[in-house]
Order: sequence, then structure tokens, then C-alpha cells
Amino acid sequence: MSQNLYDEIPSLDLKDFTEGNETQREKFVKKLGDAYQNIGFVAIKNHGLSDELVSKLYASIKEFFALPEGVKKKYEKDELAGQRGYTGKMKEHAKGRNTGDLKEFYQVGQEVKDKDPIKSEYPDNIWPDEVPELEPTALEAYRTLENAGKQMLRAIAIHLELEETYFEDKVHNGNSILRAIHYFPIENPEEIPEDAVRAAEHGDINLITLLMGASADGLQVLRRDGKWIPITALPEQIVVNVGDMLSRLTNNKLKSTIHRVVNPPREQMSSSRYSIPFFMHPRSEMDLTCLKGCITEESPKQYDDITAGEFLNQRLAEIGLKK
Repeated sequence: MSQNLYDEIPSLDLKDFTEGNETQREKFVKKLGDAYQNIGFVAIKNHGLSDELVSKLYASIKEFFALPEGVKKKYEKDELAGQRGYTGKMKEHAKGRNTGDLKEFYQVGQEVKDKDPIKSEYPDNIWPDEVPELEPTALEAYRTLENAGKQMLRAIAIHLELEETYFEDKVHNGNSILRAIHYFPIENPEEIPEDAVRAAEHGDINLITLLMGASADGLQVLRRDGKWIPITALPEQIVVNVGDMLSRLTNNKLKSTIHRVVNPPREQMSSSRYSIPFFMHPRSEMDLTCLKGCITEESPKQYDDITAGEFLNQRLAEIGLKK
């Protein structure tokens, strides 16, 4: 295998960082940093999600997506730009494309429990009456993934030679999103646009994305040499990748890798695929100006200064969710 090119994504144990000795922690940070500078993805175990919680969450979202179109539409609020509740089929497209992705989704956002004035920036979550168990299950998964994400960001901060707690105040009550995605069955593939795919190639908007096991193959990542490789994780692992905000903050030192979800063979298009990513966002006021330590003569500053909120709004418009 040529140097810095992975045929599969590295696997790490988050416990080595959260409960390990100094040597284990250093090793974790080193492996994580190497992976994020090269392919932008890792598989992580001991992240806090139990099999029972994951099963319950998948059962709830499957129940929701099986509801009649008219019922699901009750929970779609266009003015929320896909940030809460339901977003209908093929509403979202990748940046630079016009054809909608072959998916529908349901989004859960931050619930502010302290007196933080940022609460006024966030719309309330929308919960379907027909699936009462979705609310407690989704909120428990949200908090669990947010905690795992905070630990990952601590390791990233150490790798970047920042204070370990650099991201703490920036992600406290951050604008993170738990998104349940249904790549719906296509009974007649000839009736959809020729270039329509489940999720066209894209980079995620946020700092990091934590993805619990998708229900079918199809996720692929673009390696630095231009080769697409499949991303698979063991049942006890989640996949954690770098998003565009972190890539921007680090002047591309950490790679927001392009990835996609390809269509299955035609004979399998009539089956559903489900996926639940957690998009870890900071607070809107976070400054994404490239870190001084990531700007060098060999790597001059590549991005204009922008806040996380400004960047999010810009990207939501580019992918068709915000007018």
C-alpha cells in the first residue's frame, strides 16, 4: 500500500483517549491526526451508544418513514430550511448540482436546558404524534453522540497543539443536528432522472460528523489519488469524519473528504436504506478564521474569514434548503 493511501479507514477505540494512560492517549491522538490529515475518516468503538438504543432509534425512524406521505408532510416546515422535522423526497441536492438526492429525512436539533440566550436562535423540535417513542429515543442518541463528539474534538485540539478544551465553549449548546435519512425504494428506476443518486458527492458542512451504522452498503469516500473506496464499520463502531468547518478552520490541514452514497444494483433499488448521522456544529458565532498554526509558507491561507453561522446559511442556500 502506498504511503498515506488507505484501502480502508483506520479503527480506533475512544476509551484509549477517555480512560487510557498517557501513552494510550498520545497514540490515539497521533493515529487520529494521521487519519484526518490523509483520508478524513475513522471508525470508532466505545462511543457510548448501546445496541439497544440504536435498535430502538432505527425502529422509530422506520415507523415514521412508513407513514403515508400526507401524514409526514404535516411535520414539514419549509421556513425551517430542513433544520427541524421532516424534509420531503428529493428536496436536497449536493452543492453544484440541481438534481435532488433520492432521500427524505427527519431532523432533530439542540434542546437548550440552561439559561443560554442562544436558545432564541433555535426553532423548537418537531415530534410526530404517530411515533411517540421517537422523541425520548432521538434525544438520548443526540446527547450520547454529542458527548462522543466533544471527546473527539478534545483529541483533535491536542493534535492541533491547541488547549485540549479549545472547542468546549464553541460547541456548548452548539447547532448540532441528528438526521434520520431514508433512501426510499425506487420501484421504477426508469421514472427517476438519469443522474439521480442516493447522495451525490459532497463534503459535510459541520465540524465533525458521527455516523451510526447505515442499514446497507453504499457509502464511499474519495481517496486522495482519486479512487473511491467503500466505507464500512463493524456493528459496534461509528464512523467519524471531518466536515468543511473543521477543514476551513485548519486551512485544510485536516481533510473534509468528499463522500457519496451510490445507488445499489437495479434489482435492489426497490429496498430501503436508512442512515442516522449526527452533524456536530458549533455555535453560530464561532470564528472559522484559519488557525495561525495551520498557515505556513508551503500552505498559505486558503479561506476568507467567516463565522460558523454565516457559513451554514451560505451552504444551506447552495444545497437547495434555504431560499
